[in-house]
Amino acid sequence: MRRWAEVASSAGRGAATIKTVYAKFAIGQVMRHRTCGIRGMVFDVDAEYAKTEFTEATVLMEQPEPPDQPFYYLFADHEQTPFVAYVPEHNLLPDLSNEPIHHPLVEAMFERDESGIYRWRGKKMN
Repeated sequence: MRRWAEVASSAGRGAATIKTVYAKFAIGQVMRHRTCGIRGMVFDVDAEYAKTEFTEATVLMEQPEPPDQPFYYLFADHEQTPFVAYVPEHNLLPDLSNEPIHHPLVEAMFERDESGIYRWRGKKMN
């Protein structure tokens, strides 16, 4: 696990509290959805659920889940139409197939190393 973000919140009483959030998965890692089996590559992560028009349209979960877990953006590999998925951490498993992800944005932005991990092309990002 790696520390991903510190989230500050205030309950309306006194000082804000800071919670450290740990992401289990890394950018470039290939994942499989626990229930629907869709494979994808992590390209971003939110420390907790971010309710936006985009995330509401792309979230892959069967039932409402606790928002206090990391949510991952995946370039999803789908036979008919590649898409972006927003998935809570508990619904993801590492994909051990070592098969590449077929998504046009993966191919444009990442390169795959010999271990199957994807790395940003060119300049390193923060």
